[in-house]
Parts: sequence; structure tokens; C-alpha cells
Amino acid sequence: MSIQENMKIAVIQMDIVWGDPEQNIRNADYQIDHAGRADLYVLPEMFSTGFVMQPEKYAEIEGRSLAWMKSKARMVSAAICGSVAVADRGKYFNRMYFVKPDGSVTTYDKRHLFTYSGEHEHYQAGKERVIVEWRGVRILLQVCYDLRFPVFSRNRKDYDMAVYVANWPESRRQVWDILLKARAIENQCFVVGVNRIGDDEMCHYDGGTSIISPYGTVLAETTDNEPCISVASIDMEKLMAFRKKFPVLDDADSFVLKS
Repeated sequence: MSIQENMKIAVIQMDIVWGDPEQNIRNADYQIDHAGRADLYVLPEMFSTGFVMQPEKYAEIEGRSLAWMKSKARMVSAAICGSVAVADRGKYFNRMYFVKPDGSVTTYDKRHLFTYSGEHEHYQAGKERVIVEWRGVRILLQVCYDLRFPVFSRNRKDYDMAVYVANWPESRRQVWDILLKARAIENQCFVVGVNRIGDDEMCHYDGGTSIISPYGTVLAETTDNEPCISVASIDMEKLMAFRKKFPVLDDADSFVLKS
């Protein structure tokens, strides 16, 4: 595996127009065009519709969101990720797509459905923990509520960065900020957290999008309540040196994760 010492990541904090994929895709397209050159562009959870609880109306079957992601990834020669409401074989999933410029797609279905809002009544929970490799960086894919469950994201020395895409409300914003840093520190990895802004039928969202180092320091962050982009480079050489000097992961408890 060839390791790219510095991967440039652009996080896209956007206001999502409820149930309007065409407008949201146009907005995401515009944001990426104005983000500058990066290796990876990260969009929020359900970036094309908002956190919809009517998948029978909004869910896509290999639809316009994925088609746009493939086209855009090829155009900018970078990877793009974010989650979309998806219909698959008669069931609905909150599915995170990680799309590479060659058109290949890695998918992760949200494991922890947000029962507080009734997500479990409309979507199926994913079963697989998914890690994708991109330009030498091993990336754990996670969606929103997954952030609250550290066992599922425990680093088994098999990833270097975790990406959380979310629709995380302002009312629980402090939890988001704390847990992103906790996941970075305890797993000795970089963490990317991308949240939306604006309003939907249930909540107000104020952002809090950031890129965090394995030390828990913020490398990049966005302005609250504004659509904006932030960019940072993660230094893989420093991560490897840190892990070698302070081998926390070697002392972790072993466990078996059950479905």
C-alpha cells in the first residue's frame, strides 16, 4: 500500500433544502467547485434530501445523487462521500457512499438508527463495519448516531481516519463536539465530522463541522450557522510516528462485536 503522506480534505457544511435533490445537488456541486483542490470532499448525512422519514417518497435506487457523485469525483479527480436515502431490494437504508474518481463505490449502511426520531421504523440497520482505502489512508465510514457508540468504532489497528457525516441538531451540539474529539483520542486517529446547517421539520442545525487530530486538536473548522467549506491536510507520517512512540492501540482490550 502506497501511503500519501499528506491527504487534503475539504469538509462541506451546507444548508439542505428539504426533499429537493436537484437543488441540493446543485448546491453541493457549487460548494465543491469553490472548495479548491482536495483529495477527499465530505458532504453531510442525507445531503440530497435532509433527514427524511418518508423513504418511500424520497429514497433512490442507484439514483441521481450517486450518478452526480460519480461524475463529480471523476471531474475533480478526488473521492466524494456523504449519505443518501436508498431503496434496495424492497428495503430502505441510510447509505453512505464513498465514490472514487474511477467510478468505484464503497457503501456503508448506518448501523445505529436514531430511534428517538423513529428512524428504525422506516430504515433497516446496516450490519457491516466498513473501512475503505483511499490514497494510502484507511478510512472508517460512520453516520451520525454511530458517534455515540464507541465499541462499534473501536480501532483494531485497521484504520487511520474516521469520517462521521451527520444531521446533528443544535440542541445536542455540545455532545457532538465532545464525542468527535473523544473518538479521535481513544482511537489514535484523525476524525472528520461533517454536519449540516439550517432547519427541517424537526430541528435546527448549527454545524460544528471539523477535522480533528489524534491528539484531539482541531485542524479545521467551519463557522456556525453558515454554509461554508474548511480544508486541512492530515499528516500520515506524524500519525505513524505518534503510534510508534505511544502505542496505545497495542494495549487495547480484545472483544467480539456481535450483530
